[in-house]
Amino acid sequence: MLKARVLTALVLAPLVVAAIYLAPLWLYAVVFGLITAAAAWEWAALVGCATIAARAVYTLSYAALAAVIFAVPALWVPLLIGAVVFWMYALYRVLAFDPAAAGGQFRPADALYGLLAIGGAYAALIVLRALPDGANWVMLALASVWLADVGAYFAGKQFGRRKLLAKVSPGKSWEGVLGGMLAVLLVVVAVLVLRGEAQIARWLPVLAVLVLVSVLGDLFESTLKRRAGVKDSGRLLPGHGGMLDRIDAQLSCLPLWGLWVSWTLGRLG
Repeated sequence: MLKARVLTALVLAPLVVAAIYLAPLWLYAVVFGLITAAAAWEWAALVGCATIAARAVYTLSYAALAAVIFAVPALWVPLLIGAVVFWMYALYRVLAFDPAAAGGQFRPADALYGLLAIGGAYAALIVLRALPDGANWVMLALASVWLADVGAYFAGKQFGRRKLLAKVSPGKSWEGVLGGMLAVLLVVVAVLVLRGEAQIARWLPVLAVLVLVSVLGDLFESTLKRRAGVKDSGRLLPGHGGMLDRIDAQLSCLPLWGLWVSWTLGRLG
C-alpha cells in the first residue's frame, strides 16, 4: 500500500506543481476544475446517487458551478465564507455521527453540501492563484496538507495510542494529528526562515489551525463513506483510493486559507 501511494504521488505531484507554476490562469483553472470534478463524481456516489446518469448530472452541475466561479470574481468571497460556515457545521456532523445511521438512499442536503464544499475549495484555488505571488500561496497550502498527511501517517503508525474519533475513523490517533502538525510547523517555518520572513510567530497558530481543519475534511468524508458502506471513494488513484480520498483534507482547509491570505494581503473589503 505504501509503495503504491508513493509511486502515485511521484507521478501526480510534478503534474500538479507544473500546473500551479507554469500554466496560465485559465489552464490552471481547467486542470483543477477536472480534479475537483472527479471528486464531485465520487461525492455523488457517497450521498446516494445510485445510477451513472444521476452521478453524471451531479458532476455536470458542479462543472457548471466551477465555470461560473471562474467567470464571476464577485462570487469568490461569498463562496469562501459559505464553505467555512459549512465546515463548522461539518464538525457538528462528525462529532454527532451515528455509525448505525442508515445509508444508501439519496440525501439531497448532502448533495448540496458537496457542491458548496468542493466549489468553495475550487474558488479558494482561483482566489489564491490570482493574488500576487499566487502560485506560492497555493503551493504552501497544498504542501502543508501533504506534510500533515505524511507526518500523521508515520507518527500514528509509530506512536498512535489514543484514538481521535474511533466511531468515525478508527485508524486516526491524536499522536498522528500532533505528528502531522509538527511536520508542518518544522518544514514551513524552515522555508520561511530561508525566505527571510520577519514575522514567523504570526504563522504558527494559522498553520496549526490549518492542520486541524484539514483533519476535519478527512473525518467528514469518512462519515460519508461509513454511511455508504465503502472503504474508499473510488479507485482512480492506486494506493490512495479515489480523488476525493486524496483531496478531502484540502477541501476543508482551502477556503479558510484563501480568506486568511486575502485578508492578510488586504484583498478583502
